[in-house]
Amino acid sequence: MQAVDEASAELSPGPRASRGELLAWLSYPVLAVIVLIQLWANPSGRVLSANDDDHGFFLFVVAHGERVLFHGDNPFFTGRLNVPDGVNIMANTTVLALTLPVAPITHFLGPAVSVVLLLTLGLAGTAAAWYWVFSRHLVTSRLAAWIGGLWCGFCPAMVSHANGHINFVSQFVVPFIVWQVLRLREPGRAVRGGVTLGLLIVLQVFINEEVLLFTALTLGVFVIAYAAMARTEARAVAGRVAAGLGVAAVTAGVLLIYPLWWQFSGPSSYKGQPFTPGEYVTDLLSLGAYARQSLAGNTRLADILTVSATEENTFFGLPLLVLLVIGMRLVWRSVAARAAGIAALVLLLVSMGPHLRAAGTDTSVPLPFGLVSHLPIIDLVSVTRFAMVTATIVGVLLALIVDRGVRLTGRSRRWFLIGLVVALVPVLPKPLPTVAATPLPPFISAGMWRDYVTDDRSLVPVPLPEVTTGREAMRWAALSHLEFRVPRGYFMGPADPPGNLTGSWNAPHRPTSVLLWRVRENGQIPALTDADRSAAVADLTYWRAAIVVLVPESRNVDALGVTLTQLLGREPQRVGGVLLWDVRDIPVPPLE
Repeated sequence: MQAVDEASAELSPGPRASRGELLAWLSYPVLAVIVLIQLWANPSGRVLSANDDDHGFFLFVVAHGERVLFHGDNPFFTGRLNVPDGVNIMANTTVLALTLPVAPITHFLGPAVSVVLLLTLGLAGTAAAWYWVFSRHLVTSRLAAWIGGLWCGFCPAMVSHANGHINFVSQFVVPFIVWQVLRLREPGRAVRGGVTLGLLIVLQVFINEEVLLFTALTLGVFVIAYAAMARTEARAVAGRVAAGLGVAAVTAGVLLIYPLWWQFSGPSSYKGQPFTPGEYVTDLLSLGAYARQSLAGNTRLADILTVSATEENTFFGLPLLVLLVIGMRLVWRSVAARAAGIAALVLLLVSMGPHLRAAGTDTSVPLPFGLVSHLPIIDLVSVTRFAMVTATIVGVLLALIVDRGVRLTGRSRRWFLIGLVVALVPVLPKPLPTVAATPLPPFISAGMWRDYVTDDRSLVPVPLPEVTTGREAMRWAALSHLEFRVPRGYFMGPADPPGNLTGSWNAPHRPTSVLLWRVRENGQIPALTDADRSAAVADLTYWRAAIVVLVPESRNVDALGVTLTQLLGREPQRVGGVLLWDVRDIPVPPLE
């Protein structure tokens, strides 16, 4: 904190160079558009190839935001997906603080435009927010602030999550939360600062709670490390900080009590994740490698060192690691810099999970995370994402290091700048890859489904929407603004209530969903029994089906068509480019 105060005092009180400031602000959205240029070229006709599942999920999310604003739907729950049980919106990463403001864009231009817009604004906004905090409160060099912001918004972790994770790239509230916490040490800030902090916390909850948890844990480690190294100052401000945090907790608690009740106790809430804490962890060797979307990246190596293309949360490259080690000597006198470095290392260690993984191989070397992996809330987190904190702190340290480095003179300055270029240029991002999406059939795009499906019934697509399969059906519903209801889907909910409330990416299995999934997977038409047909009628009744629609170009589509005809005991109709089976004669109970 002392270093922050010293840097703040050195800021020039005079007017800033408007041209340099403008270029700094403009560079971030320009780079964000470059990263997402392939998706901008055709938002509705292309999908992110590395993560089309989450791309489809966030299409659904922004469509729900439009329905909240334009149709008065419940913001915390929807019955448009997973009929009849619905989806607990608060228990999913549904970024309500973002989808509601862009609802008019979603309404008039479509969910696909809103998704690419939010991804772009997330990257650029995060970089710009950190630049603002750095340039106003941390460093005197605009170059240092710009590089720090550039890293925080476009480091490999952020670019990898831009493959559909709107919630993780939208971190523009975080720097203001951090700054408001640090300002609580100032006299007279307890109430005003606490209320401001509380409101920022509420805003972040409706963007992403995982990031808020990471931020809180990081600040906790930072404060402990700082207090251990500057005990006198820490004791002097401890009371003011504690009072401000208390005010923030009360402010946020009052505003969040109802939404959090929905999340943890409301309909379709769940407990825990569908994977063990050690399943998704940071590989030690990923620290010195380059991510697949970095200029120097290698996809084969990245596949070995990471759990997926969306979770490359480290991948700093050896030159940057060397720069950080050498650069820490420049800022070593700063207690704040040292405390930030400690926090980065602690969260990095946590991200490695209960046992060390190196070169894609799990070892028997135990790590501290194993002691806390089953604690409440911690067990809801994908462990490798703790490394996102380390990545962000690297941006803070880069800003401090560059601010000191540009003050060097002669050969030292020249070598520092060369090292900076060598460290950062290979990490710069490449455009995210996309693939062409299957065009919507006229039955969906022209609204022909309205002749069959009323609001109290559902359209049952086959393959049924599940995680990794049936994604086209989810896209149909989202691009149609959720005007028709769909059973099942890709979302987080209880695995098999009421007995098993563990989180699952799928709705509980039903006989017909299992049967059709097997046909899609192996292409074999099963020998159907009367029990299968009776189960199909029961499932269609449960799903409130009006029609069953075969998604064109699906895997083993012919086998699925024959199976459906035999299972339902009726011939299909070809309407608007799809085969459909009209099952409106099957009675369903009144919609609750």
